Amino acid sequence: MSEADIGLIGLAVMGQNLALNMSDHGFKVAVYNRTQDKVDDFLAGKASGRDIQGAHSIAALVATLNPPRRVMMMVKAGQAVDDLIDQLLPHLQPGDILLDGGNELFTHTNRRTEALARQGILYVGTGISGGEAGARHGPSIMPGGNPDAWPGVKGILQAIAARVDNQPCCEWIGAGGAGHYVKMVHNGIEYGDMQLICEAYDFMQRGLGLDQDQMAAIFARWNTGLLDSYLVEITANILAFKDAEGPTLARILDRAGQKGTGKSTAVNALDLGIPLTLIGESVFARCLSAMKDERVKAAAFLPGPEQVFNDDVAEFTDYLHDALYAAKIISYAQGYMLLREAAKEYGWQLNYGAISLLWRGGCIIRSAFLGKIKLAFDNNPTLENLLLDEFFRDAITHAQAGWRRVVCKATELGIPTPAFAAALAYYDGYRSARLPANLLQAQRDYFGAHTYERIDRPRGEMYHTQWLSGT
Repeated sequence: MSEADIGLIGLAVMGQNLALNMSDHGFKVAVYNRTQDKVDDFLAGKASGRDIQGAHSIAALVATLNPPRRVMMMVKAGQAVDDLIDQLLPHLQPGDILLDGGNELFTHTNRRTEALARQGILYVGTGISGGEAGARHGPSIMPGGNPDAWPGVKGILQAIAARVDNQPCCEWIGAGGAGHYVKMVHNGIEYGDMQLICEAYDFMQRGLGLDQDQMAAIFARWNTGLLDSYLVEITANILAFKDAEGPTLARILDRAGQKGTGKSTAVNALDLGIPLTLIGESVFARCLSAMKDERVKAAAFLPGPEQVFNDDVAEFTDYLHDALYAAKIISYAQGYMLLREAAKEYGWQLNYGAISLLWRGGCIIRSAFLGKIKLAFDNNPTLENLLLDEFFRDAITHAQAGWRRVVCKATELGIPTPAFAAALAYYDGYRSARLPANLLQAQRDYFGAHTYERIDRPRGEMYHTQWLSGT
């Protein structure tokens, strides 16, 4: 009997919490998992007493759904999604809607949207940010795909999304893989934010000699001002947390994991020729952290400077605040620069201001100045770079002295700050009217006859010099 509003496949933590969230908002949900015990355990546990029904086969799940049938897939990205679609298709009809809520690569979403449209199936690739708590109580949702699907899923997705100023943190992004692309860039910015915070923490403990309680208090204070954000908030909580054995953070192995979305952002930036330097360094920092055993050997073998800090700790804490704020602005500026180039390359009509509003609540990178990004694009819809907006220009102007002091002092002490330094190098490169690329072009022409343009001749005219003969 058809009675459920939506079916959900995949009952890991995110899937379970999204199902509960949908139920909270009055939607009847049918759930299925490849491992049947997960369905039974969920119904007997967290879903007990709710209007959530289980199915032990895909056919049974689809049979419970009201037409047009809506099925959300919460399974591992990649081949698992293709395999699941193949299993679903025999049970679907034209006009039915498939949603992929995983962290899928946008090119796969492009492909699936087009292929399924030929069969009359409406496909939605939707980025979902906020982790376990967000999925349960209101995530940021970034849907894209077949535009004809939006009216059929808008009510559910906007109902379960986080809300800020009574507006849902969910709006249609664009065709094809646009939703998953925006989520990918979101995750890239997330990588950058996390690395910057980690570098600030490292500088505090190795450079300033602060203990965890002192650092927790600083991050908590920062979270009440310009740096108000989810990641700064949880950093304060992590630093303050103690178990029976003492501070938990001190016993966590310094070897970071990653699921690939930051890497995908960096790779796509290379494909499009966008200098996403901060995010790229953040990905490489995780790669370097994974070389734990090798780093331990190197630490005993390779010399560095003596780490003696003779400056004022409180003063440098303020510098560190400014460095984190300025570099964080660079992270968003680079992310939005990539979004603009992607819109050109893939033919998307992205609303950059609206995207910033989607990230104000429920998601990992929610931050106090996201509203300022919206205003920047309201003031200038064709804004090429956030740094060219007066608010962000003035913010960088105010913060850059401290930012430079931190990068210089970290270098002097031998404390690695790859993201802080990369952000600063990008800023100085972006504001340079002239870069040494003229020499680079001469080198390319010298060894490969690649030709070059001249500043005293029209753009587009190419020249080659016989460097050895002087002509």
